[in-house]
Amino acid sequence: MSALSLAACSAGQITQTSQKVIAVDGTNAKTEDGAVAVRDVTIQLEPNDGTASLKFSVINDGYADGKVTLQSIDVDGQSVNVSSAQPIGRGQSIIGDSKANLDAVPQDETSNSVQYITTDLTNEDYAFGGTRPVTFTFNNGELTVDAPVSASPLTSGQYNRDSSSTEGYTTETAKAEHH
Repeated sequence: MSALSLAACSAGQITQTSQKVIAVDGTNAKTEDGAVAVRDVTIQLEPNDGTASLKFSVINDGYADGKVTLQSIDVDGQSVNVSSAQPIGRGQSIIGDSKANLDAVPQDETSNSVQYITTDLTNEDYAFGGTRPVTFTFNNGELTVDAPVSASPLTSGQYNRDSSSTEGYTTETAKAEHH
């Protein structure tokens, strides 16, 4: 009887895991025709100096052999400074982030399927936890998403939360009470 009861727990279309989303900070969307996807769109702020950048991935999921060109990006009407991106074919992608974050991530320089481009924008009093509209303009149309504003990721293993800070800042050196 207990084996039958346990088997019934996973039966049906309604399960806990069927409604889960991926654990990334940013917003994901696709164009109406499904040809272009943007993923993990996040406005990032550097806590120390307040500089801003835009983190995202653009993927050409199109079925045709046509190329997709990223022409411009704006955040709430403000142009994002983007290093030049080449048109991408089906299955190719563009990864955008701040120069510091891109420098910290290993990149496959031999692959022609991924382009890495740097981004920056003026911080117009963006607040952590808020959202702003981000519009991607491609040669085949526009895509607008509401992107969250968050802190740029810290380097793993190099920072510790400063428990005495009222702002939640971090320290670069570990103290005994942090463990």
